[in-house]
Amino acid sequence: MPVRHVLLAMAVAVMWGLNFIAIDASLQHFPPMFLVALRFALLAIPTLLLVKRPDVPLRWLIGYGLGFGTLQFLFLYWGMAAGMPAGLASLVLQASGPFTMLLGATLLRERVTGPQLIGVLVALGGLAVVGWQRAEHASVIPFLLTLAGALGWAIGNICNRQARAADPLRLTLWMSTVPPLPMLALALGVEGPDRILDSLASWTDPGALGAVIGLAYTVVIGTILGSGLWTWLMSRHPAGVVAPFSMLVPVTGMTAAWLILGETATVPEILGGLLVVGGVLLGGLRRRPRLPGLADAPSPAAVR
Repeated sequence: MPVRHVLLAMAVAVMWGLNFIAIDASLQHFPPMFLVALRFALLAIPTLLLVKRPDVPLRWLIGYGLGFGTLQFLFLYWGMAAGMPAGLASLVLQASGPFTMLLGATLLRERVTGPQLIGVLVALGGLAVVGWQRAEHASVIPFLLTLAGALGWAIGNICNRQARAADPLRLTLWMSTVPPLPMLALALGVEGPDRILDSLASWTDPGALGAVIGLAYTVVIGTILGSGLWTWLMSRHPAGVVAPFSMLVPVTGMTAAWLILGETATVPEILGGLLVVGGVLLGGLRRRPRLPGLADAPSPAAVR
């Protein structure tokens, strides 16, 4: 990727790293499944009224919304509510990078280059170091739930890539129309209407203001700006090139968790984070020369 695109990808990683702090604050007040529905409803309502639907196949729009919006955040919020620390969650969710590369290679026939593979392996080594240091702070169930969220993100990445939206921001906004109804139905069935109504009525609770601020951050910064830039990058580069930049998210997430939430970082965790940064840069900056216009050609899977 060009250097300016690398910088944009890194900026998204910072936005999404801070997003885990905002989510943690929101989960102090709202039940997790309803919080996912509320987050996307705040985007879906004005989108349906004011934004024209993007000219992309409906199956990829729905797939993007189900993968990136519904599955990712259902399992992420559920895992964090079940006890997954914010910093560790930001790490485990980045398994979406390898998941996306695997799906891109098998479903879209995207070629994995040597430098890209080495960079991802280096970054994965960094994640393994950090994960080994932090594993003792989380039980198995929250870890598995967060890992399932990473797979949902990867599915969304592939559908995003296949949509090839001319206006990525419109696609991002319309993606938000998919999660609210299924998530609201799931919240009513699992969490119950009483718990939902109580979260909407108890504004005098100590954590209510922080929860609203956190929700606003996830909607405006995490979704509109961050996901909009991510969608723009994914529409212009192979999924396996862009997705590894998600591995930079835990560097921001764990640093913010240390500064704001008091989660500590050991020397091996810091070294692991440096490996993540180095691996992502190695995989993203090195690229093979391509003929003009080849980047915009559809993959074999896209024309079936």
